[in-house]
Amino acid sequence: MTGSAEDGNGTPRRLAELLTRAAVAALGATGARVSGVYLPSSTAGELRLAVLAGLPGPLFRPWWRLHMDRRFPVADVYRLGVRVVLPNTTQAMRRYPQFAAGLPLPIGAMFVPVADAERTFGVLTVLRPSAADATELLPERERLTRTAEALAADLHRLYPDGTPLTWDDEPLCVRPPASARHAGRFRWHPATDTVTADDGLRALLGTTGAGPPETAGALAEAVAPRDARRVVAALREASHGGPPDPPLQVRAPDGAPLLVALWAEEGEGLPRPVTGVVLEAGSVAEAAADRLPNGVLCLDRLGQVVYANPRAAQLLGQSRAELVGRPLWEGVPWLAQPACEDHLRAALLSPDPVRFRVRRPQGDRLAVSVRPGPDLLICDIVPSSEAEEAPPVPESARATEAGTDGPPPGITSMNPAYRPIVLAIALTEAVTARQVSAVVMQELLPAFGGNRLAIYLLHDRHLYLAWETGFPQGFLSPFEGVGLDARLPGVETLTSGQPLFFDSMRQLATAYPGIPLDAREGARAFLPLIASGRPVGSCILGFDRPRSFSTEERTVLTALAGLIAHAMEKAQRYETEAALARGLQRALLPRRLPTHPLVETAGRYLPGTQGMDVGGDWYDVVEAGDGLALVIGDVQGHGVQAAATMGQLRSAVRAFALDDRSPDEVLDGTNRLLVDLDPGQFASCCYVRLDPVSGLALLARAGHPPPLLRRPDGRTRVVDIPGGVVLGVDPHAQYPVAELRMAPGSLLALYTDGLVERPGADIDEGITALRAALARAGTPVVRPGGRSLAEVADRLTTVARHAPDRPDDIALLLAARRTGQTR
Repeated sequence: MTGSAEDGNGTPRRLAELLTRAAVAALGATGARVSGVYLPSSTAGELRLAVLAGLPGPLFRPWWRLHMDRRFPVADVYRLGVRVVLPNTTQAMRRYPQFAAGLPLPIGAMFVPVADAERTFGVLTVLRPSAADATELLPERERLTRTAEALAADLHRLYPDGTPLTWDDEPLCVRPPASARHAGRFRWHPATDTVTADDGLRALLGTTGAGPPETAGALAEAVAPRDARRVVAALREASHGGPPDPPLQVRAPDGAPLLVALWAEEGEGLPRPVTGVVLEAGSVAEAAADRLPNGVLCLDRLGQVVYANPRAAQLLGQSRAELVGRPLWEGVPWLAQPACEDHLRAALLSPDPVRFRVRRPQGDRLAVSVRPGPDLLICDIVPSSEAEEAPPVPESARATEAGTDGPPPGITSMNPAYRPIVLAIALTEAVTARQVSAVVMQELLPAFGGNRLAIYLLHDRHLYLAWETGFPQGFLSPFEGVGLDARLPGVETLTSGQPLFFDSMRQLATAYPGIPLDAREGARAFLPLIASGRPVGSCILGFDRPRSFSTEERTVLTALAGLIAHAMEKAQRYETEAALARGLQRALLPRRLPTHPLVETAGRYLPGTQGMDVGGDWYDVVEAGDGLALVIGDVQGHGVQAAATMGQLRSAVRAFALDDRSPDEVLDGTNRLLVDLDPGQFASCCYVRLDPVSGLALLARAGHPPPLLRRPDGRTRVVDIPGGVVLGVDPHAQYPVAELRMAPGSLLALYTDGLVERPGADIDEGITALRAALARAGTPVVRPGGRSLAEVADRLTTVARHAPDRPDDIALLLAARRTGQTR
């Protein structure tokens, strides 16, 4: 963590305390099973999970890091400052399909910004049982919002000078408070004979308002006064590092049965600190009986084994000492496979029992049943004699067991079956080659633990670099424009249609002697991009350490390459059509606007940056008799069809304006023309007929945002005029005309909705913001010392012009009435 992390005054510790407290409070406020806090990373455009409560960190690894521009609820909440409530899987799939596909469980989720009036610190999120609809979660949403606001206030006090708050570490994993009368934990330090206990233990013992037991003897008396000597003896024996014994079966002061599980912490020297768990035996006593023929494991909500009977240890091939007190995937390494982790996630997040089968390294199968509880998971394990095939242990896990090289640690653990689904959903929203490449970088690299990516596209039998990340600067330059006859892996994977995998750089150098290498260590995968039998290019994945690729991984990567190829082919078609549409639109928009001694005009057009880029926005200024016609419009849709329809409407409006028709007649005639043409599109329009001498303006609009007026004294207002429906819908629509008097020095602004619409915000908020910007823009040169009208237009479009994403195109037309002194 950074920010003030180096100031030496305990800020990092205080930050961790604040985040942990907020995550735990979020669980209590919403009844959720899991909560977390995301903060920005020092890596630009990245959010990192800082705290995770109620779920083992490794099981949530695919979501530790998120790109801010990803179509994901956390990213939207951070960027836009909105709250997102997903009451159930149906709503999640409808609004955020990538999120739903990566976590396909019957759960709900809520996300709220951690922000104050000055800045957004991060996002507070919870995962909870499903609800019927969002209204059912309104009370929980408000309580979660108050928790986030309290955290924001605490963070503001911790960083009052605006120091950037970032997080670059792994998430802090927090064990949620135990439910009353179910379970509690303690830690005994034999060297000082001191005990620290959690709230769960105090609740179990009925001492919530009092201090916890301070010594081993006091603890034993509080837990089981009739069996205090046995408890103390077991504590001492455990502190000397012996193998964990079965849980002690004791009686609470009120006679209720309890189980006490103890194990020594790892370390050198004796005696060692002892961790203990006290369980209310009602829910686990039968399962905990050591003489049962089936294996039984008890896990806490962070995946730590708190009890294992002898049969469970035998079936899992580990001693009880290797199981108790350790996370399950560390005690049983061959269970650290995506399929098993998916089932464990399901048990931790949903209230229903989870059943699955798994193949042991020896080849036989086990049937596992997991019963979730508020504080514990009880796992029942028996040999499986049924014929159904169980998910095999991946080759990578077998290699690790055998002592050979397996995949490097830290690879994310999303089930490979979901990766094509998540990537395919993400690719549906990418329509340019750059957007496709960005999706591959965001989705594919983290899924397989890669840190380098290069995508080459084929053009005239040569490969050209379309995207790169992670490679040393300039390393790929010599490969730019290589022909298909070059003996290079990136070429041969495309010409042969076969993926190439190299477990190490030495293996790559042996296969291609003399090939330049960007690193001494690592692994590489070269994937052909082929769509419907047509070569599109090649994709290179790089890893910073040697690793093997299992058969499963090779199959999944090959399938993903096909998805990428189809997306790239579609993007190339889009870009070709977009270039045609841009050329058509440039030809249709006015190259220069008419001049008038008493009126100055300026126009701006910005294409969108998503989808086809080019829409149907246009503006025009036409000499209409002794006046001027100011026109702005927006054709629904994007692409060549929208641009063509825009050209037809612009021509129609110009013809009516040159004939000096009234505004209502212009819109009525244009509306009937569009209905007759029936292009399957509608359009909005605002038409103003201005008399430069008197300043009288006649206005009419068809479904278009209202104009803005800036008075000579700098005050602004919305010109609220009545309007008719959009053009092209109703041939009998009426378009009433309103009057406006523009004094010398006044400025009229016409605009399309792309300038005022923002995701998650009402359009009225955008109009208010534009009105404020118009007031700040300064007086145009209708009087000495003012700005030129072109400068005002540039200032009004500055934010949009520099935005990385513009979902819609933008048109702006300004008209200022000159004062008599300027001519």
